[in-house]
Amino acid sequence: MLSLHDLLYRRARGVPVTRLLVVINLVVFLAMLVGGAGLWHSSNSVQLAWGANFGPATQDGEWWRLGTAMFLHFGVIHLGLNLWALWDGGQLVERMYGPVRFTAIYFASGLAGNLLSLVANKGLAISGGASGAIFGIYGALLVFLWLERRNIHPHDFRWFFWGASGFATASLVLGFLITGIDNAAHIGGFLTGTLGGVLFAPAAEATGYVSHRNRLAAGAALAIAIVALTSQIPAPAYRWSEELLTRKEIREFLRDDRMISQAWQKILDEGKAGKVSFEELAGRIDAAVSDRYEESFEQLSQLPVNPALPSAAMAEKLRDYAEHRLDASRILVEGLRAHNPQQIRDALEMAREPPQSKPDDTGELSDRSVPGKVKR
Repeated sequence: MLSLHDLLYRRARGVPVTRLLVVINLVVFLAMLVGGAGLWHSSNSVQLAWGANFGPATQDGEWWRLGTAMFLHFGVIHLGLNLWALWDGGQLVERMYGPVRFTAIYFASGLAGNLLSLVANKGLAISGGASGAIFGIYGALLVFLWLERRNIHPHDFRWFFWGASGFATASLVLGFLITGIDNAAHIGGFLTGTLGGVLFAPAAEATGYVSHRNRLAAGAALAIAIVALTSQIPAPAYRWSEELLTRKEIREFLRDDRMISQAWQKILDEGKAGKVSFEELAGRIDAAVSDRYEESFEQLSQLPVNPALPSAAMAEKLRDYAEHRLDASRILVEGLRAHNPQQIRDALEMAREPPQSKPDDTGELSDRSVPGKVKR
């Protein structure tokens, strides 16, 4: 009767894939820190930029996010817990199944977990983390231990099988009790890893043998589950590309508005100093203010009309603001050309008292404009 250590070291001594996965996760986290992520917390904008799973983005042609999300973490504690579990279970499972099958189980579990997360969260949560894939390797670990239970020393079997079972169960229970944990990805990863463990079980010693029929059944069950999940993906509330376009226009307008306002004030100061005639003032305001606000208003008006866009309300306020400033500048131009003091005063008063939609945001709307994130 072999100890689990001896049984596994007969199969393989090294665990290159597990080591590589740990290194990749560490490198990505360090790169994110350099790119603006926080050590203890990362903003939504950073996570989205690095490839987090998010319905409006993933379903807008960015399906690669199902994979990239597996390597993102929301802080050093999140990273540390996942890497501890990956190293603890990965070095066992890689020796049990071999590096190629271990890699297949890991990535299949992570991708399936992300897919279930997309469905369960209705595409409204920003999610990332390696634990969907990690739960998959623990599912495969339990399958291997059960199949090889008669070839492993009873003490080792009890210690590892019930220990892994307890870890998985406790983690899932905590996932239901603690908000912000993506239990859907955990469950999807664990079930995929369990089926993968049967599908890729080594054709080894007699008591550990898995029949061809059982392998086919596991593969069919996994394929049916993926097809069923895919059919249940909800329609996204909006397209992420449209949201990004809206944010881009908002940032550009806020920048242009500051420049236009400065130019307007400079022209008015020169007019007060008596340096230019009313006609010249009118021409300069028309070119430097009215035309530019008209252009901005048209650009904002051409944005996608979708109230579900997180930035839609801000874009609407800015359209109103641009229209208000445009009207004030045109009235001022007309008053200057007509030499109408009352109209000039009314226009200046109108310009000084813009509507409540006056922008005071920096244009960085991401953390307030999208739903919360969940980690795994």
